[in-house]
Amino acid sequence: MSAPGPALRVLVVDDEDLARARLVTLLADCAAPSARVTGQAGNAPQAMALLQHQVFDLLLLDIRMPGADGLALARALVDVAQPPALVFVTAYAEHAVQAFELEAVDYLTKPVRRERLQQALQKVERALQQRQAERANAVSEDVLLIQDRKRSLRLALAEVLYFKAELKYVTVRTATHSYILDASLNALEERYALQFLRVHRNALAARHAMRALEKHLDPVEGDSWSLQLDGLDERLPVSRRQLALVRDVLAGRA
Repeated sequence: MSAPGPALRVLVVDDEDLARARLVTLLADCAAPSARVTGQAGNAPQAMALLQHQVFDLLLLDIRMPGADGLALARALVDVAQPPALVFVTAYAEHAVQAFELEAVDYLTKPVRRERLQQALQKVERALQQRQAERANAVSEDVLLIQDRKRSLRLALAEVLYFKAELKYVTVRTATHSYILDASLNALEERYALQFLRVHRNALAARHAMRALEKHLDPVEGDSWSLQLDGLDERLPVSRRQLALVRDVLAGRA
């Protein structure tokens, strides 16, 4: 019999102390997989601060909270380098469609039973295993399959200069063409982490194509930065959070 895997690292986010305490108690009784709470937050800003500095396998997230709600926090996960699997825990069933549009693994309604929580943990474990397998295959997967109008196109990954999120789709840009890809930016970031770097919340840039950072002075809006890529006149915006990483790539340190 195989040994049990490590416990899932869980961040519990709920504005009610009793609700968080109940989840902590229920998680302590779960097994196969087991889980341990390594972070708690009472609102979205507290949760985001934890997500920027700690790695979690699972985010158990309430929806209705003062200020930014759980749906807003879920959308902000695109700014997290290693986003956790997402499970909503709420007293309101009407948000389920929005939750699954945000790629939630599961949706639990309060009061949560231990058996139902255990099922959610099993779904999360499978999702994380699939994510890990996709990462393992990323090095050998050097071709994208693009559905271009009525034809399927095999595009070499080495030709791609950037991926950019546009509404529900992703723009794939080469030196000469733009294509539309039905995929999520998060999934592309995980699959091609060795070849591409997130430079902005909505853009991944090819590491090999990065050439220069440009600073734009604006006394009203504040200074901003953009990235020059090989073979393109347009520039990609660079967020302040990613500025150091982009500099490291340009300097050959990452």
